[in-house]
Amino acid sequence: MAGPGTRVFISHLSAIAVFDPNGDQVGRVRDVVVSLRLGGRPPRVLGLVVEVVGRRRIFLPMTRVTSLESGQVLTTGLINLRRFEQRPSETLVLAELLDRTVTWTKTGEDVTVLDVGMVQTRLREWEVSKVFVQVGRATRLRKGKGERLTLDWQDVTGFALPEQDQGAANLLATFEQLRPADLASVMHHLSAKRRAEVAAALPDERLADVLEELPEDDQVEIIGKLQEERAADVLEAMDPDDAADLLSELPGDEAERLLGLMEPEEAAPVRRLLSYEEDTAGGLMTTEPIVLEPDATVAEALARIRIRDHKPALAAQVYVCRPPNETPTGKYLGAVHFQRLLREPPYVLVGELVDDDLDALPPDTPLSLVTSYLATYNLVAAPVVDEADHLLGAVTVDDVLDHLLPEDWRDAALHNGGDDGEELHGGR
Repeated sequence: MAGPGTRVFISHLSAIAVFDPNGDQVGRVRDVVVSLRLGGRPPRVLGLVVEVVGRRRIFLPMTRVTSLESGQVLTTGLINLRRFEQRPSETLVLAELLDRTVTWTKTGEDVTVLDVGMVQTRLREWEVSKVFVQVGRATRLRKGKGERLTLDWQDVTGFALPEQDQGAANLLATFEQLRPADLASVMHHLSAKRRAEVAAALPDERLADVLEELPEDDQVEIIGKLQEERAADVLEAMDPDDAADLLSELPGDEAERLLGLMEPEEAAPVRRLLSYEEDTAGGLMTTEPIVLEPDATVAEALARIRIRDHKPALAAQVYVCRPPNETPTGKYLGAVHFQRLLREPPYVLVGELVDDDLDALPPDTPLSLVTSYLATYNLVAAPVVDEADHLLGAVTVDDVLDHLLPEDWRDAALHNGGDDGEELHGGR
């Protein structure tokens, strides 16, 4: 049980589970809300931002928190499920204070905020008491350099001042273990300034994965703030169909400029996808299905579908084709589903196992027929071939759902649809 004098460093709260009095999990902590005060007084901790089912973010007042121990948060009373909206007087610790450059009043030196500690007072309220800092402003050339100290809140100043070039290394370290979809949720709820700073700090591959999970408006905003050379690198790291969807949202001259900066072999499939109508099999497909030649073995096929980078829908089957193996391939022979692979000896050739009973889809197949095809045959992916039976790609059920749902479904999912005042277990 948390009691007076209990100190908690806020980065340790990130993503820990929140439980109600019955022991049922309510959600996970995404941030801590504080109120900065004048005169050097420690900020008061108002509550926690908790992400519940559906990625809705709600506010949990500290008065409803009974324990912050053992890597979990315990609550008492009702929780208001109204969507959290940050007020002008409120500050989010993880999103806004980590990585800030402030001044150590004792020496006048710049220090970078690595973490913030809060403590429960004798009145059983929580306030920020400590700041864990690195002496000297962190830059790309001096990461990890400099002395690290824990200072009293009163010993630093500058938290209320605007900062134009705030880093994001410590914020990202806090969320390092998040899946791309969850990190996308974090970025969606940041200010545009912080979103750009986080994007600048993410490695290309990680940023590409996160972009694929963000609403289109966020994607366009982020890619527009990157230097063009880096934007091209990130587009190369995205799945070609997702890169094509993003480029289709940009002005034509800007999209063409970015395509010109991409490596030709990376740009080619994206250009090919952009040539098809959006709501057709060609516009929906990915150009990177798992392709094997007919003399490949079951063991080779299973090794390919085990590769972690393959999405589940793409790893549900392999497509057997004559060379070349890159799309557009040689003649398409058929598909082998992973369940069949599991039932066969590892030395059997996939060419002997192909299911050629189902016709592949032409690239101009409309979305409605693609949907019917997947539903009729209980498939999670379907091959797309041209008139000469060359495999062009595969349409997966996740891409079909993406186009069947309303255009703003990602944004709606991140907000979970509104501001009802339903209570789960108070209010704000």
